[in-house]
Amino acid sequence: MRVNLASVFVDDQEKALAFYTEVLGFEPKTDIPLGEHRWLTVVSPADPDGVELVLEPAGHPAVGPFRQALVADGIPFTSFAVDDVRAEFDRLRARGVEFTQPPVAMGAVTTAVLDDTCGNLIQLASAA
Repeated sequence: MRVNLASVFVDDQEKALAFYTEVLGFEPKTDIPLGEHRWLTVVSPADPDGVELVLEPAGHPAVGPFRQALVADGIPFTSFAVDDVRAEFDRLRARGVEFTQPPVAMGAVTTAVLDDTCGNLIQLASAA
């Protein structure tokens, strides 16, 4: 058994696709129209056949309160591995990305938390 899909709920799929590809550097994988929304996934260019991240519409009534509570408490919805959090922080800040937590060493890992502009906080993590 292995993970093949993971989801993040997004307010606007087109805006999310632009942020996740043009800013974060993911690549589009699947884009299937499904009426009002799309089955829309992105992947890491380092692993194009790996786990797909679904840019999931946030329309379900439970999603809004859940995400608002996470953001209010500063809790990331998910975490992405990077080679060097500090370098990625500098690269993304130069591209206008807002961080709610700058790089912080936490034992064996260094983490930073960014706002994905689509309703989520996302943690970046690398070995310290």
